[in-house]
Amino acid sequence: MKQYIKYFLLLAFAGLVVWTFWFLYQKSKQVTQVYNTEKPFKTDIRKKTVASGSVAPRKEVNIKAQVSGVVDHLYVQAGQYVRKGDLIAKIRIIPKGTDLNRAETDRSQAQLKVEQTQREYERYKKLYEEKVISEQQYNQYLFEYNQAKAQLEAAENNLEIVREGSSSKVGKATNLVRSTVDGMILDVPVKEGGFVIESNTFNEGTTIASIADMNDMLFVGKVDESEVGMVKEGMDIELSIAAIGDRKYPAKIEFISPKGVKEDGAIKFEIKAALKLNKDDFIRSGYSANADIIFAEKKNVLAIKEAVLQYGKDSVYVEIEIKPAPAQQFRKQLIKKGISDGINVEVLEGLKGDEKIKQVLLQSVK
Repeated sequence: MKQYIKYFLLLAFAGLVVWTFWFLYQKSKQVTQVYNTEKPFKTDIRKKTVASGSVAPRKEVNIKAQVSGVVDHLYVQAGQYVRKGDLIAKIRIIPKGTDLNRAETDRSQAQLKVEQTQREYERYKKLYEEKVISEQQYNQYLFEYNQAKAQLEAAENNLEIVREGSSSKVGKATNLVRSTVDGMILDVPVKEGGFVIESNTFNEGTTIASIADMNDMLFVGKVDESEVGMVKEGMDIELSIAAIGDRKYPAKIEFISPKGVKEDGAIKFEIKAALKLNKDDFIRSGYSANADIIFAEKKNVLAIKEAVLQYGKDSVYVEIEIKPAPAQQFRKQLIKKGISDGINVEVLEGLKGDEKIKQVLLQSVK
């Protein structure tokens, strides 16, 4: 029995020695580095930047009230087209007590003067018919009487304007708000029954409606200071509007702000670009949009991924495979690059198109 135990222990010891040598052998095996490779390819490359902003009408007009009062009736709503002179709203005047009192006093005084001059005129008319006074004297009293009647009419018109905001005799209606331009109603910020303030020297007044020409639209966005130097007036851009879909709208830059504004820690400059719209195109004011500003573009050029480039002191190069795996070997190849879009870069010199270029490092054990 003891003999069997002895043999068992010897076998266990021998197995442990063999396993140790096998483990050390596996640990001593060399790790071979295997690199993925890729070939140059033909593609279109655009060097561009993206400006974020929104779409707005070139001209937006705010229609103000000419008198203070209460909105009695609205004749339009947002989205409706109007022509110049179309009625937008009617305002019910709430006259000030002092203005009303002054107007009524002026009318009463004018009425008294008419009655007085009328009596004088009728008396001197009889004398003129009896040839007692000259025609010149008669005409003087006739003039005073006509003048008094004109003053009475003016006082009555003024009283009507103070009370109603309009005069039926003169034809003026300051309480009627009319459109001053052709266009679409963008917004009607007031409601019927709401109080409005007239536009004057000290107050811009209450906006009754906003009107704009929706066929003349602008993109208003901002460009970073690092790229604004490459943006020029007259440059074509492509506009993407998220609310519409994949369609691109052409536009042309018309304005670049001479002054930058600090925003989120960076200096940005405002740009404006005019959209080129078709007759059937309708873009709502305020749509958010992104503008692709294209600095350079080349089609069907030889290119490689930006990630495979390596940089020396004064050179740009890639590593080309000269011996395949498992014993891969590479050589350095200087290249001359062209435009880049940040992902792909054009190759002007150094590659033919069939080379295998070192890409990502992978490790495997053999």
